[in-house]
Amino acid sequence: MPYSRPPESGRGAALLLILAIGIVVVVDATTGPELHISAFLGVAPLVAALRCSYRWTVVVAAVYVGCLTYIDLLTVPDWAPASRVVGVFGAFLVAVFALVLCRTRLEREALHARTSLVADTVQRAVLRELPLRAGPVEAYGFYVSSQEGARVGGDIFEAVETPHGLRLMIGDVQGKGMPAIGAGLEVLASFREAAHYQDSLESVADRMEQALTRYNTRSAEQGTDERFVTALLMEVRGTDEGRVLSCGHIPYYVVRDGVVHERSDGEGGLPLGLGALSDEPRRSVRVRPRPDDWVVLCTDGVTEARGADGTFYPLRERLAAWTCLPPPELARTLRADLEDFTGGDLKDDATALIVRRTGYADRPPPVS
Repeated sequence: MPYSRPPESGRGAALLLILAIGIVVVVDATTGPELHISAFLGVAPLVAALRCSYRWTVVVAAVYVGCLTYIDLLTVPDWAPASRVVGVFGAFLVAVFALVLCRTRLEREALHARTSLVADTVQRAVLRELPLRAGPVEAYGFYVSSQEGARVGGDIFEAVETPHGLRLMIGDVQGKGMPAIGAGLEVLASFREAAHYQDSLESVADRMEQALTRYNTRSAEQGTDERFVTALLMEVRGTDEGRVLSCGHIPYYVVRDGVVHERSDGEGGLPLGLGALSDEPRRSVRVRPRPDDWVVLCTDGVTEARGADGTFYPLRERLAAWTCLPPPELARTLRADLEDFTGGDLKDDATALIVRRTGYADRPPPVS
């Protein structure tokens, strides 16, 4: 869908520019020819070209040419005819340049909009839009790419309802931004498939490992970088039975009765893509969630985000102060606070998921 600005885009700026042109022309017409401040009015159509729609740029350019022609032909009696012609011709050139500049800018904006539309489509194919809903669970949160202009990158997440219960995954691909998309897509697609057919989290992780190994083999053949992926897998069956498996991922947080607990269940497994370095198989850990528990999962782009003084983002302390917030508001608050803490300068892709059971909307979220 091509990008187009609203018809009245830049109307206010155009009217201000026209007013400024009028004031300058009146001053120039009532003062001596030695002042001639209207010579500086050429900036007006150029400003319009950068701020206004094409239609309003035409209006400003036309007013500019008309006023300069009036000044040069009628209010400067001492000028030679050649000087008058040069002045009017120069005004026409400025106007034409402004129109070309405006058209080029609008075409670039349209191209950017089309690119953004494609990026949005790719993002929806790679990552489902938040909030995620799967069976009895919903997950609010945010994903922010550290690469300017990118809407997808190295963080992945998914929640699916399967014959083996609800299964949830969050992962972080080595690297960031656009170069990490390929590895992330392989792992994510493998999880979506294996989660439905493998009866254990260990088997799901093995399938994800195999997919990433095949991707790394192709990357090595093409001379590009191999990658590994940290991942945290969760499974919930019924109301009080769950399992957690960590593939080198950072801890997660459980909020129970308003208290934030940092959990490292299932830690010890190597990241996906590095499993061949150890003979020890990955093992999941059994956990006992309560119906009104809620969970916060994130990538290290959140916990390792640094403030202006070099300190890490205090996620646990922040969560402890916001346990009374409902998940949607907590997600918005957390994202805004993270951007404020870093001054908008994230060094890595950052993802946070706030997970709860549906049916407990009056309390904050699920799983543990």
